[in-house]
Amino acid sequence: MSKLIVLNLGKGNLQQGFSTIAAQLWQTDTPTPMQFTGGLPAAPQLQSLYQRWQVLYEVLYASLGWRSNHISEFEIDEDDVTHISQTEFNDLCQELQQGINTWLNSAPFLNIDRKLRTQLTPTDEIRCIITADSNEVLRLPWCLWHFFTDYPQAEIALSPPEYARSIKAITSKHKGKVRILAILGDRQKIDVEKDQCLLKQLPNTELKFLVEPNSCDLTEQLWESGWDILFFAGHSSSKGKGQIQLNPTQTLTIDRLKYGLQKAIAQGLQLAIFNSCDGLGLARDLADLHLPQVIVMREPVPDKIAQEFLKHFLTAFSRGQSLYAAVRESREKLQPLEENFPCATWLPVICQNPAEMPPSWQDLCGQMSIHLPQLNYQQLPVVLVSGVFVTLIIVLIRLLGGLQTVEIQAFDQLMRSRPAQEPDPRLLVVSVTDEDIQAQGQEPRRGSLSDKYLNLLLAKLEQYQPQAIGLDIYRDYPVSSNQPELVKRMQRSDRLIAICKRADPQYDPTGIAPPPEIPEARLGFSDFVEDNDSVLRRHLLAMTPNPVSSSCTSSYAFSVQLAFRYLQAKGITAKFTPEWDLQLGNKIFPRLQNRTGGYQTVDAQGTQLLLNYRTSPTVQAIARQVTLTQVLNGQVNPNAVKDRIILIGVTSNSSSDYWSTPYGAGPSDIVPGILIQAQMVSQILSAALDQRPFLWVWPQWGEICWIWSWSLTGGLLAWCFRRIAYLSIAVFIATSTLYGLCLLLLTQGGWVPLVPPIFSLLVTGSYIIYTNKSFYKAQKS
Repeated sequence: MSKLIVLNLGKGNLQQGFSTIAAQLWQTDTPTPMQFTGGLPAAPQLQSLYQRWQVLYEVLYASLGWRSNHISEFEIDEDDVTHISQTEFNDLCQELQQGINTWLNSAPFLNIDRKLRTQLTPTDEIRCIITADSNEVLRLPWCLWHFFTDYPQAEIALSPPEYARSIKAITSKHKGKVRILAILGDRQKIDVEKDQCLLKQLPNTELKFLVEPNSCDLTEQLWESGWDILFFAGHSSSKGKGQIQLNPTQTLTIDRLKYGLQKAIAQGLQLAIFNSCDGLGLARDLADLHLPQVIVMREPVPDKIAQEFLKHFLTAFSRGQSLYAAVRESREKLQPLEENFPCATWLPVICQNPAEMPPSWQDLCGQMSIHLPQLNYQQLPVVLVSGVFVTLIIVLIRLLGGLQTVEIQAFDQLMRSRPAQEPDPRLLVVSVTDEDIQAQGQEPRRGSLSDKYLNLLLAKLEQYQPQAIGLDIYRDYPVSSNQPELVKRMQRSDRLIAICKRADPQYDPTGIAPPPEIPEARLGFSDFVEDNDSVLRRHLLAMTPNPVSSSCTSSYAFSVQLAFRYLQAKGITAKFTPEWDLQLGNKIFPRLQNRTGGYQTVDAQGTQLLLNYRTSPTVQAIARQVTLTQVLNGQVNPNAVKDRIILIGVTSNSSSDYWSTPYGAGPSDIVPGILIQAQMVSQILSAALDQRPFLWVWPQWGEICWIWSWSLTGGLLAWCFRRIAYLSIAVFIATSTLYGLCLLLLTQGGWVPLVPPIFSLLVTGSYIIYTNKSFYKAQKS
């Protein structure tokens, strides 16, 4: 991951110190930086040490007779410096390096250093830009900071404290070529032909050479549109104003090229390389023009060093390395030459406009950096056959039930990812809570609701004229003799629906009988159908009665009785076909079969549908809820009851009527049975009145085609992308797309396979990789 550090030293200097330093850390995946602050103490001794190093460097430079790109002969001002040994100079270099790191290890700066290291890893590619108002501190060899030893992919750049993004003109750039304007200046005592040969070896370039030009020729070329790189080889100097020697008789400052350079930058000039001496002054003047990047030599440079650096840099940069990585690698490759050319690795430096991004060679070419290999069409039949073979294996495992558990878990995850819907306004839930049970006092009762309070509740609700009242409380006993009004109400009310429980030969051989006062036409069974993991995912609507084994002989579920009565009042015919499929109006909904979606081995007796939960029962209520006490005290708006379905049930913590759903099975996630009944009633009403779909699945052949298509996708991706990194990205995008499609279809009611296509995609792709593992290994290397 590429990271950027901008270390702003502010307006201090080495004599007075830097009281406030701000370090900003930018990461490629975040739009805003982290910022840390610190300071640096005064270090006048460091300035004196560096000034002495400069003097001795130039003396050693002159005494060894190096050919340089310096604009003039050295002038030694110190009378006492007449001779220097290389050992003495090496000792001074070591002292300067220690001095810089001692200064940067000072207490005020440690906060920045520690926090940066907390956020960085040695494998990060790091651009570190030092901005300062003081030219003296920018001239220091910052590459000696131990930070760059600990982070081998970090490189330094320099910048003045004020910078801005350059204004670009809209131009039509020719793609596929890097346009380089190369100025070969005064060649006295240096070999600029070597630089010319190195430039000619670059791939995908359009070169224009100006050999010892005059200022008019140079200005004319700068005004020509579309230069990407400006290159200069020759003599230069930063004493006073930065200047370059164009030819034996003419020297130019940047000021005299201002308008031509501004035009070139506006038309796309991104990088200037000054393969000449002492270029920091040139870079400073170019920064005023907002040139994005400049590479210069910070001190007088031997001709040999300049050419070796250029060779390594151009090779690395043109082969795809980033600008910073190419400069660091090229600098470090100069180390073997330091035996004859001390401090060679200190000399090259980037001067960066922090408001601009450094380009890659591909960027300058106008090309994409990812290149697909040529496809081998002879392998395409293998991809197709592999996709079919893997699909058959996955489908066979699925039919045997081998994927049912993970498919059900994936279904639950998709259900939890769906957006929640608003509560159903046609329903009102009356909850009997622990407080409601305690409020009944010593009133005789055999369950959660005494006869007296049930009578009061029904009387209160009926006067508000609900469409139906569902009593989801077992009452397998008669009403007490002192409540004759309740007996009449239960016998005669055409709104009241009660429950009973069917017998289960394995778990409950007797079941629970219905209230004796309720006729069979107003009864509904309360039975739910759990999966093997005790989660409710199915809606049992109807079963054939068995009066021999059970006293609960209702054919229809409690939720069905309530929904059918409501729909009948709305003029909608709701019934079951002779095949026991649900019919709402003219539309028939086929019941769940033994193999439906992810269910490959399931008991599909009776009429069952997949339960399309309206919302998460633990996050948002399926319907408005009120308590028994609120109803009896008249705290409920009559309009909240009128023409609605009222469901009465227990939500007491002591009740055993709690169930797990796809939204959770933990102690805090289980849901009272009355809310499950509300989900089931709402599912039928929403399908009939709102066109909200029941959950549906594709036929078996449709699911097989779906699985095969993703198996083929995995094979094609492995066939197209021959680099593991690119293939991994492509597979991630494919699986994310698959998940998104499954989620989108589920919001429309469609449960389509998710896990089998993922397996088929990965297995087919892995097989194609395995059959071509030698090719992939070669690509990786």
